[in-house]
Amino acid sequence: MPRPLVIICCVGLTPAHLGADTPNLVRLADRGFMAPMSGIVPAVTTSAQATIVTGALPRQHGIVGNGWYFRELGEVWFWRQSQRLIEAESFWSRARRTRPVSVLKHFWWYAMNSDVDAVVTPRPAYHHDGSKSPDVYTLPATLKERLNAAHGEFPLFKFWGPAAAIDATRWIAESFATSYRTTAPDVSLVYLPHLDYDLQRFGPTGAHLAANLRALDAEAGKVIAYAGDSAIAVVSEYGIERVDTPVFINRRLREIGSLAVTVNATGELLDPGASAAFAVCDHQIAHVYCRDGATAARTAAALATVPGIERVYSGSQRREIGLDHARSGEVIAIAAPGAWFAYDYWLDDARRPDFARAVEIHKKPGYDPRELFFDPKGGKLRAMRALVRKKLGLRYVMDPVPLDASLVRGSHGRPATSAEQGPVLIASERHWQRERWSMLDLAALFEQHLLGG
Repeated sequence: MPRPLVIICCVGLTPAHLGADTPNLVRLADRGFMAPMSGIVPAVTTSAQATIVTGALPRQHGIVGNGWYFRELGEVWFWRQSQRLIEAESFWSRARRTRPVSVLKHFWWYAMNSDVDAVVTPRPAYHHDGSKSPDVYTLPATLKERLNAAHGEFPLFKFWGPAAAIDATRWIAESFATSYRTTAPDVSLVYLPHLDYDLQRFGPTGAHLAANLRALDAEAGKVIAYAGDSAIAVVSEYGIERVDTPVFINRRLREIGSLAVTVNATGELLDPGASAAFAVCDHQIAHVYCRDGATAARTAAALATVPGIERVYSGSQRREIGLDHARSGEVIAIAAPGAWFAYDYWLDDARRPDFARAVEIHKKPGYDPRELFFDPKGGKLRAMRALVRKKLGLRYVMDPVPLDASLVRGSHGRPATSAEQGPVLIASERHWQRERWSMLDLAALFEQHLLGG
């Protein structure tokens, strides 16, 4: 039987990062190989992970971004978890036609409603009083008890938000050993997000980089050690590029009369159903949903002249970047180098929605990297006050996030500017070696391994 396969996603890792600060990853490359990897558009987490496991483009697997406009519901949703959203077949599903294959998803995306045998994924508890508690979902359910007993509670607030740090990646890496021993899978998929934090906060280079690489490498080294003599593949989804220009695409659409809002006690809210056009912003890509073909043509023309937008794809042009799918916007905008899309649609900060200053990945109709920051103007103080109210059993608003988009220094989503700054494959199996890999070819490679090739 083929040896077990362990796939480790080190978010934001690039060929340029390998060196003195990544000894564990370098040792793995010396044992096997390292190769740059061409990615996909959009270069974002859920789309890339879907491509890695299916070998398909978003036009085929349907994961057109970390979130999109669900036309059937008239709502924008980010970070959905159901594997059934992926419309292409996984490599383990194909391999199962020939032999049984057991699979563990350990913080890998699309872990719910899945055909895998074991799952560990973040799943906070949302209380009726509005508070939130750290938690994970596991399959089998008894695995949660083992993880909590061995590793303590998952540090959710270190996984995303202003306090995001190595603690979450460390918990994921160390708890993988328990999951792996308990479930003994043929395939393990592990997600280590640490580089995503400071590289978006402060940019892809600078004094912060070395310490972040060392921290990630230490945790990746633990997973590699736990994997033993398994076949190991370290992959990344994208590289992070330096940015300094937020593009407020929804504000432009509102100024030209295309985007509509509704108002209630929480402030102004995007009204997708009443809008002729609006954008779902996802790092350096924006899906622009338009009411009809005439609106799409006008919108594409209007956005083509907006500073910070490199290219606009409309209608059949979307095929050029593999995004001609029903879930995509009728118009797709790609940010220029150094730019990223902010989701803000309000024109007056006094009328912003109450979630604008919060870590609120499900209510915001777009991705917001400002959630990685404490507002320099009192964010930590606001957070401390909220924590005091929480401990006293009082209702509270946790709103430490800034509105200032100029704080963000790193982003991704557009094609990499060079192979050295793009995704990477590091593998233990020397016979897999190529000078350069495509993300589209990984699923076939992994399937072949499972079938003894």
